[in-house]
Amino acid sequence: MENIQQKPRIKALILDWAGTTIDYGSLAPVRVFMEVFSQFGIDITEEEARGPMGKAKRAHIADVLNLPRITGLWTSIKGVKPTDRDVQDIYENFLPLQKKILAASSKVIPGIPEAIDWCRTHGLKIGSTTGYTRELMDVVIPEAAKGGYSPEVVICSDEVSEGRPKPWLNFRAAEMLGIYPMKQILVVDDTPLGILAGKDAGCPTVAVSKTGNALGLSQDEVNNLDPIDLEGRLAKIIQDFLESGADFIVESVADLPGLIEEHFCLKV
Repeated sequence: MENIQQKPRIKALILDWAGTTIDYGSLAPVRVFMEVFSQFGIDITEEEARGPMGKAKRAHIADVLNLPRITGLWTSIKGVKPTDRDVQDIYENFLPLQKKILAASSKVIPGIPEAIDWCRTHGLKIGSTTGYTRELMDVVIPEAAKGGYSPEVVICSDEVSEGRPKPWLNFRAAEMLGIYPMKQILVVDDTPLGILAGKDAGCPTVAVSKTGNALGLSQDEVNNLDPIDLEGRLAKIIQDFLESGADFIVESVADLPGLIEEHFCLKV
């Protein structure tokens, strides 16, 4: 009899937040990073702000501050190279500014509630991880719930020893979900760092190309973009995610049900 290889089984999803399930284009953190650096006399570009996206926010600030151009500007303005104390000062300004705009920037991405309902109907548990702190997520979670999205588990960057690209957020989420082995959990993220964290946790991974940080555009901007231009940008994003180790790529989490049906088994 022919040996037909069965599809791998999954029992749960662990999803990122900004750019993956809320905040189309991952616009809120970029806006705040640019604003908080300007408060210290440094104008950073959107590309510089987006570079370390996926990391815990303090680590993200440190990475931006350590960029050669930014370090040079800081040194010319302050007279000394930036220190860890400077990172902390920027971070302390970042938190209230981020908190202030989150309530207006936590809109659930279209199609997410329906996709998550489908996953639950098919027996999957829903977990989540984020580079935001618990204090920030206390603003985000109720706003997302109003839009129809409420994962069972939310693990924040200040609840593990290190955030992405380390895998600890995923391990903690798996523990809280009560699911193992890790190969039965699908990690979904819109950044290469998030994909790396998923891979290092031993999970299959899905990268989000269109709604997240990689494209970095609002839904209106995407809708108004020339279709050929959009196709070219998405092709580059797909290639980058494949090089980062993503197992699968979707334009939006709204596309997950089709991918899961095609590639995974949901039956016991």
